[in-house]
Amino acid sequence: MNSRALARRAALALLPLLALPALPAPPLPPVVVIRLDDTVNTVSAEYVARGLAYAAQHHAAAAVLELNTPGGLDTAMRSIIRHIFASPVPVIGYVAPSGSRAASAGFYILLSCDVAAMAPGTNTGAAHPVLLGGEPDKIEAAKMQSDAAAFMRSIAAQRHRNLALAQKGVIDSESFTEQEALAGHLIDLTAPDLSHLLADLNGRTVTRVNGKQQTLRLAGDPEIVYAMSLRERILDMNPSLAFILLAVGGLLIYIEFTHPGVVVPGVAGVILVVLSLFALSLLPIDWAGAGLLLVGVALLALEAKFTTHGVLALGGATAIALGGILLVNSPVPQMRVQTDVAVGVAVGFGAISLLLVELVVRARRHRVVTGAQGLIGETGTALTALGLQGTVLVHGERWQAQAAAPIPAGAAIRVRSVDGLRLEVEPQDAAAGPDAREAGL
Repeated sequence: MNSRALARRAALALLPLLALPALPAPPLPPVVVIRLDDTVNTVSAEYVARGLAYAAQHHAAAAVLELNTPGGLDTAMRSIIRHIFASPVPVIGYVAPSGSRAASAGFYILLSCDVAAMAPGTNTGAAHPVLLGGEPDKIEAAKMQSDAAAFMRSIAAQRHRNLALAQKGVIDSESFTEQEALAGHLIDLTAPDLSHLLADLNGRTVTRVNGKQQTLRLAGDPEIVYAMSLRERILDMNPSLAFILLAVGGLLIYIEFTHPGVVVPGVAGVILVVLSLFALSLLPIDWAGAGLLLVGVALLALEAKFTTHGVLALGGATAIALGGILLVNSPVPQMRVQTDVAVGVAVGFGAISLLLVELVVRARRHRVVTGAQGLIGETGTALTALGLQGTVLVHGERWQAQAAAPIPAGAAIRVRSVDGLRLEVEPQDAAAGPDAREAGL
C-alpha cells in the first residue's frame, strides 16, 4: 500500500472527529458588586459579610465594595474589615458614584481593601473617633484617639499605604479628594465608573493579607450586583422613618383601645410598632429619650381622662418631640431622628389626641337616648289609672309603672326614674313645675 492510500485512509478516519461539536468554554468567574450606600451599622455589616461569602462560594474573580457612607459604628466597621481581610476573593474598595464619600468608618474600610479606588468628585477621610453618649473626658478622649490611630496604622501598613497621611485622617480629621488621596498614596487609582475600573485593574497583581500575590483577571467577567435581603432592607430603616412608624403604630393602637372591636387599627398598629422597634434596636438608644416618649404618650392618654383644656396634651407633645430628638444617640447625623421629623410627629400626634378628646367631651355632654337612662324625662300616656301601679305607654312600648299620686287613665305622664322593668312616673304638668304652669295660665 502506497503512502497516498494511507493518507487517504487516515483522513477518512479523522472525519468523524471533525464533525464533533466544539466543547463550550467554561463560564468566566463573576465580579460581585456589594453596595454600601448607607451608614455603617449592624445590618450593613451583616450585608457586606454575606456578600463576601457569596463571592467566595461562586469563585468570583473579585468583589467590588461600592462605598457611599458618612460613617457609623466602630463595632460594625471592625466587623466589615475582619471579613475583608479573611475573604479568599480580592476585595476592591470603590467610592462611587461621583458625589459620594467614604467618611469616618468608610475611610477605614476603603483603605483596608486589596485595591482602593475613587470616582471623580468624591472624598474620604474625617475619621476622628467620637464617643456615643456625650463628650469624653481628656484621658478617655486620648485613649480613643490612640486606639483609632493605631488601628489605622495597622491597616495602612498591611496594605502598603501612606501611614502618615492615613493617620492624619484620624488624628486631625483631615479629608481628601480623590486626587489628593491618589497623590498621597492612600488609594491605588481613580476611575469614572465601574467598567473603566475593571478594565484598568485587569492584569494587575495585588498582594493579599497573607502575603501571596494574585493577578486580577477581570476582562469580560459578568457583573453580579448582590442585593440586600428583605429582612435587611426592613431592619436597615432610616431612624426618622422608624420613629414615624412608631408614632403611627402607637396612634392606631390608641384608636383601637378607644374604639374596641374595630380590630384593623390595632393589628396594623402592632405590626408598625414591632417593625420600628426592630429597626431602632440596632441603633444606640438613649434611654432618657425612650423615657420621654413613654411620658409623652401617658400625658396624652391622661388628657382623654381629665379635661385640662390642652395642658396635658401640650406637655405630652413636648415630651414626644424631645424624646424623638434624644432617642438615637449617635455622632453621625444620618443615624439620628431628624429634629423636624420629631417636632412634626409630636405636633401631629398632639393635634390628633386633642381632636379625639374633643369628640369624647362632646359625646359626654349629649343626653343619653338609649337604655334605661334614655327613658328618664321621656313623656307618654297612662293606659290605666295609676296609683301604686298601672300601665303606661312610652315610645310605643307598654311598661308597668307606679306614681306617688293618683293619675287618671289617658293623662300625659313623664318618666322620673327606672327601676328594672318598672317606671316611676308623674303627671307631665307636675314635672313642668309651678313656674311653668303659671306661665301657661
